[in-house]
Amino acid sequence: MPRKTKQNDITSPELLSQVNPDNMRLKQDFLDYLRSVQRSPKTIAGYDNDIDIFWVWNLTHNNNKFFPKITKRDYASYQSWLINENGNSPARVRRLKSAISSMSNFVANMLDDEDEFKDFRSVVRKVENPAMQQVRKKTVWSDEAMDELLNKLSESGQHKKACALALAMCSGRRKAELCRFRVDDFKEENLVCGGALYKTSEPIQTKGFGLGKFIHCYTLAKKFQPFFDAWMNQRKELGIESEWLFPAAGNPNEQMGDTTLNSWANTFSRMTGEDFYWHSLRHYFTTHLAKLGLPDNVIQEIVGWESADMVRVYKDMSAEEQISQYFDENGEIKADAQKSLADL
Repeated sequence: MPRKTKQNDITSPELLSQVNPDNMRLKQDFLDYLRSVQRSPKTIAGYDNDIDIFWVWNLTHNNNKFFPKITKRDYASYQSWLINENGNSPARVRRLKSAISSMSNFVANMLDDEDEFKDFRSVVRKVENPAMQQVRKKTVWSDEAMDELLNKLSESGQHKKACALALAMCSGRRKAELCRFRVDDFKEENLVCGGALYKTSEPIQTKGFGLGKFIHCYTLAKKFQPFFDAWMNQRKELGIESEWLFPAAGNPNEQMGDTTLNSWANTFSRMTGEDFYWHSLRHYFTTHLAKLGLPDNVIQEIVGWESADMVRVYKDMSAEEQISQYFDENGEIKADAQKSLADL
């Protein structure tokens, strides 16, 4: 089965209806402010959910205090409850505290001219975060495992799934971004770097501050092409006409949602016997490029990161594997250890 985030249903409508109304109004003002500065709907929904969890804890464990009256001791108790009673991971605790911290900054910066918030100080960050630790097994895919899965899907006629899998392997794009590719992104005139890469016709919305950033996305052409062709042939047989590479099942005018990819992840987990999650292919793609000998700064440009530091985060190679790329079987330094895009 694929890895799952621990979900606790503690924000029932019954409990939320009892939350201090001044706190609920404050949250709504904060969310409205985020909308006014064009934060993404997904980010706002996350804050909404995370702050509700805090309000319910404050209701049931902290006398439903008004937000400006909540102390560092209270925040420490909340953190202890999250870890020891609610079973949240250190990373999840940090995110929940981050939502409170962001709302605290809103209060300090935007509401300081109101009497009830006049002396308010943001103190949640004064409480030390729990130490980070890996709570999930990381899935590292080999070329052989991925090729086997692609072959199984293709042989069984599941060309849409195979194409989506190949696109993730060959582009390293996030789950939601995979749904935003268009058929026209893979025309011959979109081939660049000597035919090594497809470059999207238009920038695609990716994760980033606010509504995200829009960048041109690249796909390794040689590996992806046969799975793209097979899916396009199947679409023609089925009479599917859509600008989207992966149209929604009931409406070809809409792109497929990432909830479908979640379902496919379950299927791929059963087929491989390993935890499949789409983000693991972001690691796979980065590692694949590194094994081909591309330098970090080139990988950075292909993926669209602002810093090459991210390459090291996603590159699943040991120090010895990386060093060995620069030496031949005789222990001599290779003259052509690093490759360019044209070598792909």
